[in-house]
Amino acid sequence: MPHSILLVEDDLEISEMVKTQLGKEGFKVVQAFDGESALQYFSAEGFDLILLDLMLPKMNGMDYLQFVREQSVIPVLIMSAKDSEVDKAIGLGLGADDYIAKPFSMIELTARVKAAIRRANNYSKAVEKDVTAIMNIGELTVDLENFSVKKESREIKLTAKEFLILKMFISSPNRVFTKEQIYQSVWNDDYYKDENVINVHMRRLREKIEDDPSNPKYIKTIWGIGYKLGEI
Repeated sequence: MPHSILLVEDDLEISEMVKTQLGKEGFKVVQAFDGESALQYFSAEGFDLILLDLMLPKMNGMDYLQFVREQSVIPVLIMSAKDSEVDKAIGLGLGADDYIAKPFSMIELTARVKAAIRRANNYSKAVEKDVTAIMNIGELTVDLENFSVKKESREIKLTAKEFLILKMFISSPNRVFTKEQIYQSVWNDDYYKDENVINVHMRRLREKIEDDPSNPKYIKTIWGIGYKLGEI
């Protein structure tokens, strides 16, 4: 059964070009041309990935992404002409899995789509192998069967990437991880020294699990090297 992609892009020419290319690669592509119709499609159908433009009519891409992340851990790949580091940080901070700047090549886009879907599939399989594992660290309880994290009795909603980062640290409590090791393990891809992706995800994870994100106790920074689990 082909993977299904929701393509949210208001530029008809770009949308048709992307749909044609991904169709040749065997993907089923559903097109939405504004934020409101994208919401309807997302609520009515199941998708394997969302390709999301940021500049949309009726509902902007950031608001749409925030809505999706409240409902699902589906991979989201942002494609936008807004290519500043600030826009990347905002997009990834809200839970986007990857970012590609316009104009982009169809070869690169296809490769990123396949990589994102492959990572999501590997993530699901990894959790399925460990369905009985419940890990505790400090006030946190990580349930790998239900993809859930609780701090005391309060449930914490993590994205797929945030969950994998946390799992990596509590599974190897004495190990120091470099940014390259984190990226290769969680993103399952080559690391191209784009520290912004790691920094944003780490900051968002700390904001969710730490009492004081500026003085973290669960995930400590080892300056000049990387990160490790705190001694709690």
